[in-house]
Amino acid sequence: MRLLMWLVFLAVWVVASAETGKFWHISDLHLDPNYTVSQDPLRVCPSAGTQMVYNPGPWGDYLCDSPWALVNSSVYAMKEIEPNPDFIFWTGDDTPHVPDEKLGEAAVLEIVERLTSLIREAFPDTKVYAAMGNHDFHPKNQFPVHSNNIYHQVAELWRPWLNNESVNLFKEGAFYSELLPDPSSPGRIVVLNTNLYYSNNQLTADLADPSQQFQWLDSVLTNASHAGEKVYIIGHVPPGFFEKTRKKAWFRDGFNKEYLKMVQKHHHVIAGQFFGHHHTDSFRMFYDDAGAPISAMFLAPGVSPWKTTLVGVVNGANNPGIRLFEYDRATLNLHDMRTYFLNLSQANAQDNPHWELEYRLTEAYGVPDASVRSMQAIATSIAGDQDKLQRYYVYNSVSYDTTACGETCRTEFLCATQEVDFDAYDTCLRHTNASPRLRGLLVLLALLLGLRALLAP
Repeated sequence: MRLLMWLVFLAVWVVASAETGKFWHISDLHLDPNYTVSQDPLRVCPSAGTQMVYNPGPWGDYLCDSPWALVNSSVYAMKEIEPNPDFIFWTGDDTPHVPDEKLGEAAVLEIVERLTSLIREAFPDTKVYAAMGNHDFHPKNQFPVHSNNIYHQVAELWRPWLNNESVNLFKEGAFYSELLPDPSSPGRIVVLNTNLYYSNNQLTADLADPSQQFQWLDSVLTNASHAGEKVYIIGHVPPGFFEKTRKKAWFRDGFNKEYLKMVQKHHHVIAGQFFGHHHTDSFRMFYDDAGAPISAMFLAPGVSPWKTTLVGVVNGANNPGIRLFEYDRATLNLHDMRTYFLNLSQANAQDNPHWELEYRLTEAYGVPDASVRSMQAIATSIAGDQDKLQRYYVYNSVSYDTTACGETCRTEFLCATQEVDFDAYDTCLRHTNASPRLRGLLVLLALLLGLRALLAP
């Protein structure tokens, strides 16, 4: 009998293991090829602009984009931690924060090629789904709606990861969709070029549907539904607002509304959304018209530690971070998320710095998985629990900024997390405690706790 029980347990364990897969998400590497450990504080890195960089280290500086040593270390840390992922998401921004005249088209393509070669060298047999970031073009941010040399060259660099249909589509608009590499999986990846929706892109300011990408996305998600597929959507620039300042949106309002409509219409097939751009660790909730949570977007921290110069942001640097997800291969349901990081200050005092686990989502927030329901539970808990809000705030900068998140910080973080819609976000800011959605959830929670107390023996 005991042997039979062990055999049953082993069979269940094997099946469960077979269904659980892992994938990496890496973003915002921002290689600065000219980074150097110089005694001259104005010659350390072009990405610092006119800022003085004192005491730079071999692995980087918080005022600079990534030296090659940091980028190389991040990719090989992924290789050491999980060498056999099912696939990798790479969501763009490869070049440094320098003026266009200091780069040029050839330099942009050279950096993209160098990072592509690095990832292929470390993971030669792994499928990579890669998206372009707003810095991966020349001039930066100005992504056109038609075929061009950069789209063509990047498509050829990524051809080993793409099928012919995707290569051709990428050359036209820098977006594509492919099935997951496991033929038994019902999963599909949609890679978007959301740089077309970026508020800094002057080429698309007066267009309703640049490159007809929304029309294409609607068709892909509709067909996925008919085929019984689940979908992960990835891109670089996310909709919604930056949490570290007030009223900083990335999409133009009309594009933001259209993206929200897509998620509301097709949320039943969207198993997750994965973006970058912020350099911070954050997430966004999406709701239906009745206010029920329907989807979650995960914003990965950057490898680059560069301190943002965005107006209104205080202490906007971060420690380098990389992210590993666990998921169900049969359903694409997200089981967990682990973020690994390099403490840059400590690393610069070491010859061989160690990337360590910063946190595991389920353990840090006491949730069973990374589902939409669990992410909503996290959103509710950080709204009502100052300790959890502070934890979320520290993780946001990848354990770089450990100062207290006060009332203004709390409002900006909660409103950005809960309200992707422009009007709803403005309404949220006018209420200092939380968004209307969160206040309603907190009231309901209080009523339930009160009822439980009354019924207690």
